[in-house]
Amino acid sequence: MQGFQLSFLAEQNRRIEHKPAMDWLLYLAKELGISGCTVFSGVESFGADGHRHSARFFELADQPMEIVMAVTEEQADRLFERIRTIDTKIFYIKIPIEYGQLGKQAG
Repeated sequence: MQGFQLSFLAEQNRRIEHKPAMDWLLYLAKELGISGCTVFSGVESFGADGHRHSARFFELADQPMEIVMAVTEEQADRLFERIRTIDTKIFYIKIPIEYGQLGKQAG
């Protein structure tokens, strides 16, 4: 299939509509019929403002997080439209990709 890899990046303490941003995005992706997402936690990052974000031993709230999903063009459009309707700002990366599954299911 042809589509896009979408990656959204935010700190662990970032909230959208009173929910952790990554949870909010996971639920939204599932609601829109996106077949899978993966959330990654980072060690350290910095944003456009130059502020460093990192996971510290006693405080993980500032830990960088990334959610990645492979989507069709229609799914990307619906996801972005939904995000535009709420009061939030989130960084994303959108890359054209080919994706699919290989092999046979065991059993």
